[in-house]
Amino acid sequence: MQRWRGLDLLPGGWGRCVVTIGVFDGVHRGHQALIGRAVDLAAAKGVPSVVMTFDPHPSEVVRPGSHPAQLTGLHRRAELVEGLGADVFCVIPFTAEVSRMPADEFAHEILVDRLHAAAVVVGENFTFGYKAAGNVDLLRALGTRFGFVTEGADLVTDDGVTYSSTYIRACIDAGDVAAAAHALGRPHRLEGIVVRGDGRGKELGFPTANLSTTRFAAVPADGVYACWFVRGDGRRLRAAVSVGTNPTFSGRERRVEAYVLDVDEDFYGQRVALDFVERLRGMEKFDAVEDLLVQMHRDVAVARDVLVAEEQL
Repeated sequence: MQRWRGLDLLPGGWGRCVVTIGVFDGVHRGHQALIGRAVDLAAAKGVPSVVMTFDPHPSEVVRPGSHPAQLTGLHRRAELVEGLGADVFCVIPFTAEVSRMPADEFAHEILVDRLHAAAVVVGENFTFGYKAAGNVDLLRALGTRFGFVTEGADLVTDDGVTYSSTYIRACIDAGDVAAAAHALGRPHRLEGIVVRGDGRGKELGFPTANLSTTRFAAVPADGVYACWFVRGDGRRLRAAVSVGTNPTFSGRERRVEAYVLDVDEDFYGQRVALDFVERLRGMEKFDAVEDLLVQMHRDVAVARDVLVAEEQL
C-alpha cells in the first residue's frame, strides 16, 4: 500500500481511482464496511482504491482546543487500512486554508483535478467543505457535473447502536472496553514508550512498565484491566494494567502501568502497545498496603483467567 502525505506524491500518469473520505479514527466496524465497499468497487472498475483522511483532526483547526480523544494515531490507522486491502492511504494536511474551501472547490480541485476520481464512497452522514455545507446529496450533484459516481453508504448498526468514533470514545471514557472492542472489531489499543516510574511496584513485588502515551490518546477510565501487552515484534504477553493516580499512595499524576505476567524483564525505552480486553474493577484507595497487595494478587489471577479464555476463543 502506498502512503501519501498531501497530493504532491501522486505518481506521474495517475489515472482514475475510487476514493473514500473520512477521519476514520479507530477504523471501526462502520469504517471497515465503508473502506471495504470502496476496495470492492475499485477492483470491479480495475482502478486503485484511495482512503483519504486528514491530519490534524479537522475540529482542532476549526475550533482550537476541541481535539477529541484519539482512538488511533496515523501510523496505526494506516496499518489497519492496509489490512483492509486499500491501495493508497492519503493524508491531507488539514489547514485553515483547507477548512475554508467551498464544497464544490474541494470536489473539483482534490477529487477531480488531482485524484481523477471515478467514484467516491462516503457514509450517509458525510459532510465537507466550508462550514460543513456539503453533504451526500451535493456530492452526488457535483459528481454528475464533474464526472464521478457517488455512493452514500448506510451507517453500521447493531442492537440499535450506531457504530461511530464518538460512541467508542464514550465507551472508553466510561471504562467499557468490551463494548468498545465490539464496535471496533478488536480491542482498543494504547501505544507508547515505556518510561521510568517511581519503582514502587517493584518494591511491592509487582514491577510495572509505565506507558507514556501521546497527547490526545483515548485512555480508558481509571481502574484495573486485563490487557495484552504487545511488543514491537508483535508478541503478545498477558498483563494486568492499572490506570489512575495510585490513590493508596496519594498519587496526583494519572498513569498507565502494566504488570506483565510471567515475564521478568525491564521494558524501559521500548515502544509497546496495550490491547484492552476487560475492565476488572474501578480504582480504589486502600487503608493499608497489605490490603492493596491482597487485591493485586486477585487482580492478576482474574486477568490471567480472562486472557486465557480470550486466547481460546
